[in-house]
Amino acid sequence: MARGPGVAEPSARPERQTFFIGMDPGITGAVALLDHRKHEVLIEDMPTVTMKISGRNRNRIVEPVLAAVLREWALTRDIFAVIEQVGAMPGQGVTSTFTFGMSFGICTGVLAGLNIPSETVRPQEWKKLVRVPRGKDASRAMAARLFPRQAALFARKRDDGRSDAVLLAIAAHKLHQQNKFVD
Repeated sequence: MARGPGVAEPSARPERQTFFIGMDPGITGAVALLDHRKHEVLIEDMPTVTMKISGRNRNRIVEPVLAAVLREWALTRDIFAVIEQVGAMPGQGVTSTFTFGMSFGICTGVLAGLNIPSETVRPQEWKKLVRVPRGKDASRAMAARLFPRQAALFARKRDDGRSDAVLLAIAAHKLHQQNKFVD
């Protein structure tokens, strides 16, 4: 059956927008959801709890809270996530390295459990892709410049996890546009 101009085929569905998540998986990290069409971002600090482990206070990610945040974001959106893949740093203790690895595993596991497609990207790769200038506070300054209405969220030095998550979400969008991780 012939159709006139502007008439969609019955089986044709409008393309849904993909939203992008950036995850800084550290204990002081964050997750960010980017709506690139509206140029808006939602940010959540990594949910943590302080626990007594071997007589010392240790912070740990609260998996069910992280899962609830991501589940809520994924309910009405198509999502693609990028997680920062960081390795052990010289001079970092065994406990710190283990804790970071555990946090990274929790983040990847929660995404997998929610069937959210994701990839890991090394810091050097996403910073080059997003063109983050060199310098200790560069990611905070860049995030504040890109999202001026939310600049207060990046004001303190300890807000670097938030800014990294936002910039990782931008990297996810760029990688998705380049079809780097699309089947």
